[in-house]
Amino acid sequence: MSRLTDKLRDRWQVKSTFQVFVILLVFALTGTTVALIARPLMHFIFEPKEVPTWATVLYYLLILPFYNILLLMYGFMLGQFTFFWNFEKRFFKRIFGSKQEK
Repeated sequence: MSRLTDKLRDRWQVKSTFQVFVILLVFALTGTTVALIARPLMHFIFEPKEVPTWATVLYYLLILPFYNILLLMYGFMLGQFTFFWNFEKRFFKRIFGSKQEK
């Protein structure tokens, strides 16, 4: 386990193994929250077991901004806001590309 945490610590450029565990906890909390919200939300809007395919696709498209906000909120609550703010900036730069001056 130490080897894995060392690799993550180096990759994420964080100072301690404890910080790696906190970052992993933030990812776990965010993913769990999103997963726990999906089914009740869909069944609130649609009848149980009659969720149309288009609604599921729309949910997955719209969950991305919500996931990112949750990531920042959990990161803030657990003292890792700076890491996750930088993580989000890199993430969106990869998605939308960086505009370089020519």
